[in-house]
Amino acid sequence: MRELPRQLTVDELAELFEGRTALVERLAETEHPLERAGGVIGQLTDEEKLAAVDAHPAIGERTGLSARSAAEQGADDDPDVLAELAELNRLYEDRFGFRFVVFVNRRSKAELVPVLRDRLRRARDEELDTALSELVAIARDRWQRG
Repeated sequence: MRELPRQLTVDELAELFEGRTALVERLAETEHPLERAGGVIGQLTDEEKLAAVDAHPAIGERTGLSARSAAEQGADDDPDVLAELAELNRLYEDRFGFRFVVFVNRRSKAELVPVLRDRLRRARDEELDTALSELVAIARDRWQRG
């Protein structure tokens, strides 16, 4: 497992965060970006936060995934689970106005269904904070796993 880096380039961060967003741009200017991401996120506008979250692929998505996302989401493609995730993702985006993001942490898609259901009950501000925290957890894990 690799230590968290002192500095990362925009390209390295874009790979970890699934795209070049204002969050990535600002983190590239920061020493210890994965440790200080919370502070950087606190300085973003709501629009910039939403762009960072929406750069990440939807759970259960089967097309257009980066190699990292495809590997992290695994190959458990039970059609019933995928259909439920698609419906829950739609409900989530309709309710909150941004994409559901969760640190899969090697869990199956079926294990994520109750997580998504639970998070649908939250307030929007709480959920946006959680989604951003999950993005950072994903990026840290990606870096440390190489």
